[in-house]
Amino acid sequence: MRKNLSRLLTGGSLAILLFAMFSCKKNIRPTNEFSGTTSRAATYQLVWSDEFNGTSVNTSNWNIDVGNPGVNNEQEYYQAANATVTGGNLVITAKQQSVGGQPYTSAKLETAGKFSTTYGRIEARMALPMVAGTWPAFWMLGTDINTIGWPDCGEIDIMEHVNTTNTILGTMHWNAGSGHVQYGSSTTTTPGNFHVYAVEWDQSSIRWYVDNDLYVTGNIAGNINNTGAFHNPFYIILNLAMGGDLPNTAVDNGSLPTSMLVDYVRVYSITPATGAPIGQYVSIMGNNNDFVSSENGQQAMTCNRLVHQGWEQFLVVDAGNGKIALQGSNGDYVSSENGVNPITCNRPSFSDWEEFTWIDNADGTFSLKGNNGLFVSSENGAQAMTCNRTSASLWEDFRVVK
Repeated sequence: MRKNLSRLLTGGSLAILLFAMFSCKKNIRPTNEFSGTTSRAATYQLVWSDEFNGTSVNTSNWNIDVGNPGVNNEQEYYQAANATVTGGNLVITAKQQSVGGQPYTSAKLETAGKFSTTYGRIEARMALPMVAGTWPAFWMLGTDINTIGWPDCGEIDIMEHVNTTNTILGTMHWNAGSGHVQYGSSTTTTPGNFHVYAVEWDQSSIRWYVDNDLYVTGNIAGNINNTGAFHNPFYIILNLAMGGDLPNTAVDNGSLPTSMLVDYVRVYSITPATGAPIGQYVSIMGNNNDFVSSENGQQAMTCNRLVHQGWEQFLVVDAGNGKIALQGSNGDYVSSENGVNPITCNRPSFSDWEEFTWIDNADGTFSLKGNNGLFVSSENGAQAMTCNRTSASLWEDFRVVK
């Protein structure tokens, strides 16, 4: 939110870094477990939420900012009057109203000093204005921003939207060692309707979702590319900016006032499940953020697919004695080829070479050890996969995507 998105990272060492406008509020309380489609089986425990079921902003949860932030050439003056709670929603309204030398008023809420989290699933169900010049955002900043400054503190933009487009942006900002860099991507939806925007964040990665559909992953494992900021506490921000560098267009005054609605904000801790997901169909993502493909059994397997479809789906089969087999969509099984040749998916049944030990790693990834005692490697997608590594590191770490 603090900077525009004109410098997305590309290439080289950074390339591996990698969701009815006024529909009714559901009269439910949040459950303790999140049950949507996720990056891997896990238990989700609700640790903080605001359901906006009251009559005003809960100031035990939120600070309400006042003034213009002085960044991005934004044109709004934030004030408490523009943040209301009604009909089960937080309503942040932007108006053409001159206050504090700015031509517009709006609102910004944040949890600094009241709530912060390191890792977890952070989500909000929101409906956004579809008006030129508007810039709604749901984002997070490192709690040490006042000590070390931005971008050193890190920033996670869970959702940004501008103007009247159908594009949703998800971005991470940090100092890679020589100044500000950023990485992210976009997806499309119907922003004027309610959708759930979320990140799932752990020691390995930050993953962006719209309605539980994963659209980009940022790698932070082992502080790669100086991403250590993303292993510290962050606080939550909701705001509706007006004008500025990212919308880069005049505000449509004739469509004001306009509002962004927030049904709820929820934060869950995530406890990864242990053991292989026996009997389930899964896709397998390598550390390069590409998917493992069976190649339909026609050639050696690869880890270089951008999307997961039939050839990238596997049934996890109980092979007995604590081992599993992987059955491709072609009905054949994955073979380690005993580490002598690249692995294949062309065996009509499973025996020693088609049996693997599923090993859960502390960061939520897993590794596969063949019957030869060696590990399966993605080979970073640069060549056919193998089962010949004596130990598991990044290329031997995988993630389940359902």
